Amino acid sequence: LFMCAGSMIHNLKDTQDIRFMGSIVNFMPLTSVCFNVSSLSLCGMPFLAGFYSKDLILEMVCLSWVNCFIYFLYFISTGLTASYSFRLFYYSMSGDNNFYSSFSFDDKSYYISFGMMALLFIAVFGGSFLSWLIFPIPHMIVLPYYLKFLTIFVVILGSYLGYFISNFSFSQGLFSLSLLSFVSFVGSMWFMPFLSTNFISYFPLK
Repeated sequence: LFMCAGSMIHNLKDTQDIRFMGSIVNFMPLTSVCFNVSSLSLCGMPFLAGFYSKDLILEMVCLSWVNCFIYFLYFISTGLTASYSFRLFYYSMSGDNNFYSSFSFDDKSYYISFGMMALLFIAVFGGSFLSWLIFPIPHMIVLPYYLKFLTIFVVILGSYLGYFISNFSFSQGLFSLSLLSFVSFVGSMWFMPFLSTNFISYFPLK
C-alpha cells in the first residue's frame, strides 16, 4: 500500500493532495490495482491478508471482558479505516484528473512494479498461508450471527461514510481562510520541513 502511494506521489511531482488526483487508473493501471487490493486488505475484506488478523482480533474482543468504550473504539477505528480508504479511492481513481493538463505519468518502472506485484501476492495469499501455518488446527469461535457479521457491516458502513464525505459540498466561507497562515503552518508539519531542509541539506553543504 505504501509503495503504491509512494509511486503515485512520485509520479505526481511529490503532490500529496488527493484533490489533484483523479483517473489515475487510466494512467497507472498496475499501481491502481495493487493500491486498491492493498486498501481492501487494510479494511479487512474477507479472504485478503488483513481479514485474517483484523477479524480474529475483533472476534476476540467480542469474547473478552472489555467495557463498552473499548469495544466501540475497536469497531469505530475499523469503520474509519474503511472510510478514509474509500475516500482515497474515490478521489484518486474516479472523476477527472486535476493535475497539470500537459503532464503525463505512468507505471513503467520495472523495479517498483516488480516489488508491488510481489507484495500484492502477499496481500492476497499471505494471510491464509500464515493462518494455516500458525493455526494448523482451526479454532472455532462461536458468536451470534449479528456479532459475526458486525465487522463486515462496519466496513460497509465506513465505506458509505467515506463516499458521503467525498460528495459533501462545503461552504466557500471557510473559517480556515481567516487563519490561513496558521492553517498553513499546522498543515505543513510545523517546523519539520524547515528543520529537515536546513539542518540536513543546507548547512552541511554550506
